[in-house]
Order: sequence, then structure tokens, then C-alpha cells
Amino acid sequence: MGTTLEYYDFLIYGTAASLVFNKLFFPAADPLVGTLLAFAAFGTGFLARPLGGILAGHWGDRVGRRRMLILTLTTMGLSTVAVGLLPTYSVIGVWAPVLLVALRLVQGVAAGGEWGGAALYGVESAPPDKRAFYGSFTGAGISIGGLLAIVVFALMNALFPDTMLTWGWRVPFLLGGLLIVVGLVARQGVDDVPPQPESGAPPSIPLLTVLRHHPRALLLTFGLSLGYNAIAYIGFSFFLTYAVAVGHSAGQSLGAQAVFLTGTTLFSLVSGALADRFGRRPVVLTGAVLTGFYLFAFFWLVKNGSPVLFYLAFALASPLTASMKGATPAMIAEQFPAAVRYSGASLGYQLGAALGGGLAPTVATLVFVSSGRAAWSVPLLGLAVAALVAACALGLPETMRRPVAASTRTPQEAWR
Repeated sequence: MGTTLEYYDFLIYGTAASLVFNKLFFPAADPLVGTLLAFAAFGTGFLARPLGGILAGHWGDRVGRRRMLILTLTTMGLSTVAVGLLPTYSVIGVWAPVLLVALRLVQGVAAGGEWGGAALYGVESAPPDKRAFYGSFTGAGISIGGLLAIVVFALMNALFPDTMLTWGWRVPFLLGGLLIVVGLVARQGVDDVPPQPESGAPPSIPLLTVLRHHPRALLLTFGLSLGYNAIAYIGFSFFLTYAVAVGHSAGQSLGAQAVFLTGTTLFSLVSGALADRFGRRPVVLTGAVLTGFYLFAFFWLVKNGSPVLFYLAFALASPLTASMKGATPAMIAEQFPAAVRYSGASLGYQLGAALGGGLAPTVATLVFVSSGRAAWSVPLLGLAVAALVAACALGLPETMRRPVAASTRTPQEAWR
């Protein structure tokens, strides 16, 4: 519940960047240029996520997961309400995008601390044979948060279409701040993950231990996260821009995105269950390979297909993306020992999210524009990042049967 609400707040910016922020905060003669600037601001939230991961990871390893989860949720709610109250470019000029970027940075810090804590809470609370399934609720929560963002924007667009560029766009942000209260009540009512005596006391600076003794795990989880997040956020943000650019209405695009996110919610849980049965690595590898090649068919269907094929393209994309999303939390968390797990998992994932998720919509838009809006351009980019996911998954050890509290490597084994 907490992850759903926090990522609703974080992801409504992506929807707004695709549909209205290019006009309200980044006016330009070419709508795609305005969209490019809006996506660049979208990316600043991702650049702040490693800082959030480092801060929450340090204190999460030392004082527990639950306190950090409450803090990140509160920070996200307050910054989201502030976005909903911002004056636009026509009112305060250049200060509008400056303040928007500043608040986006605060959102990024909050989101950076959220993923690691939520994923670890699930994995560490789970029975030994269901760790990936419990961890997959983090991925499902992110998808539900995105789905809520899409639904709220679609309802506002349908009920008050003439207000979206005046006050209608503010409603999803203000609503997000109110919903955070629900998540806070939920998190206040649960116990923290109990300490694991066999893991030992956390070091005074957990991040230094990760950098010294687990560099290989950190590097490979970074690459895995970079590739996965690039694919995921091309799907969440650029797909909307592309659909509108080739002639589909904003309403159709939002509907197709809702189909995509509904599918990723369900199949994230399926992916987690499969990862508990067959292993983390086979599930992530299969998803990466199939996604890389399917993107070529996806873009062709969106551009040339009938309305039925248009929605089918999004529906077929969802289980492929979800196969990586559902298994990734456990795969990353299990690479680090319990005493430094929050720091290691958060930093590896959030560094990848910063570069992959933050830059992917901007790079995809640049590639699309510079190629003359060719349908093959972004799929080629997607194939490259899917190959990165596959390579990093092959480099990481299979951890399905490894005790969650055990150290993954001795210092001497760190680079083997």
C-alpha cells in the first residue's frame, strides 16, 4: 500500500510531463521540444534517487526499515502537494520550471529511499520459499501507483477536458498528498523486520563495507537496474508520447497505458512466484530477451495497427516487462548480507534507476526525433538495454536457495 501511494505521487509527474507540463512549464514552438524539456525535468527526480538510497540505506541498516519507510512516504506526500500548488510559467516566468525541478529533486530523494526499504521488508519477512513472491509486491505496488496516476488523469481529461491546462492538472497532485495519509496509517501499524542475529551488528558506515567487500555485486546490480529501468520508463513515459505523435488521441493513449500497467501488476506477482520455483536468473533472462525483440513489433503495431491491435500491443508488452520487475527485488536484495543489505541494494538499484529511468524518456525522444521519427529507432535502443539486463543477470549468482541472512561473499571472493 505504501509503495503504491508513494509511486503514484512519483509517477504522476511522468504522465503530466507527457500531456501538459510541456505547455505549462516549458513552452516552446515545437511540442516535442517542450516534451523533451519536461522529460529532462522528469529525469532530475531520478538523479536524486541515489542520494535518497544512500541516506535511507545508511539509517535503514542501523535503525530498521520501518522508520525510513515512514520518512520517505511523508517527504513524498509533502513535495507532491507543493507541485500541485505551483504557479505556472505564464504567472512567474522562469521560476516556475526552477521550482518544479527543485520539488522533483525532493521527490527523487524520497523515492530513492522507498524501493530498497519496501523490497527488503518483503524479502526479509517472507518464508524461505516465497522470498521473490513477497518481494514482487514492491513491483506490483509501483505498477498500481502508475495505474492510479493514469486513471486519475484519464478521469480528469474525460470529465473536465477544458480544465486540464488551467486547474485540472493540479487535482492528481493534491489528491496524491491526501492519499499519503492512508499509507502512513498502514505503515504505522506494522512491526519492523526483526534483527537477524547471525548477520552480526551493522558497521558504522554500511556503504563503505559495500564498496570495499561487495563491489562486484554492486556493479552488476547497478547494470541490471539501469537496463530494467530504461525499458520500464520508456514504457511508462515515452510510449504515451509516441502514441500521440503517430495519431492516437490522449484518451486512447492513457487507456492503452492503463492496460499495460494492469498487466504488469498481475504478472509482477506471477514473475515473483516463478522466480521462487525456477530461480531468479532464468525469469529475468527470459523477460529481457523477449522484451528486446518484441519492441520492434510493438512500435509497428502502435503506428500501423487498428485500434484493437493498438491495445493488444500494450497488453502483450506487460508480461514481458513484468517478468523483470517481479523477480528483480529479490535478485538484488539477496546479493548483499543483512547487515549492509539496505545500503547495497538501494545504491545498486537507485544508481541504475537514475541513469536508466531518468534518462531513458529523454534519450528515447532524442533518438526518435533525430532519426526522422523512424519506428525502428527506439526499439533498437530498447534492444541494447535489454542485452545489458541479460548480461548482468548472467553475471549474478543464483540465490534462490541461499539463506537470506547469509553473506553472499567473503571479501576475498568479492571480485571472482
